[in-house]
Amino acid sequence: MAITTEQIFAVADHLDASGQNPTLAAVRKAVGGGSFTTISDAMNEWKARKAAKETPLREPAPTAIAERLTEFGTEMWTFALELANGRLASEREALEAARVQLEAGKLEAAELADQVTAELEETRGKLAALEAAELAAQREAHELRGQLATSNERTATALARAQEIEKRANDLNAELARVNEQNSELLKVVTAEKRARK
Repeated sequence: MAITTEQIFAVADHLDASGQNPTLAAVRKAVGGGSFTTISDAMNEWKARKAAKETPLREPAPTAIAERLTEFGTEMWTFALELANGRLASEREALEAARVQLEAGKLEAAELADQVTAELEETRGKLAALEAAELAAQREAHELRGQLATSNERTATALARAQEIEKRANDLNAELARVNEQNSELLKVVTAEKRARK
């Protein structure tokens, strides 16, 4: 029994609807045999019909409709341009406000940076003055310690001399007392001799 073109179309439609590719081999298998030439001719016709169905019919629009569409398009384009220009102007205004705000922020930041720099320089100056004062105080303390050491040394020397002078004075006082005692004894002897001569 010969395979008809309608059978080939039906099998191809079924395979295509089920998501399979209706190849010559797939169609021949589905119909249960047949000549590849017959199936190929039928499949070429099937593909042409399918392409015709999928390709929509296109005709140019009538002149009146084309003109009306052109007018409508022009109006829509004018409206779209006005809307876009309005938005653009609004965006420009917002951008300008943001730029002004940014410039003000930059100016404020620069002023703050200048202020901080001035305060830092002032602090550095004070720190340098404090360091210089500390160094001077350390030098003065070192000199005072030296003077104190010299003074302590002189005091110790003077104290030793005073002790030596005191000891010498005590020795002289003892010697003086002894001499006075001898003088007193001699005076008694002389006085006694004078009395004895009388």
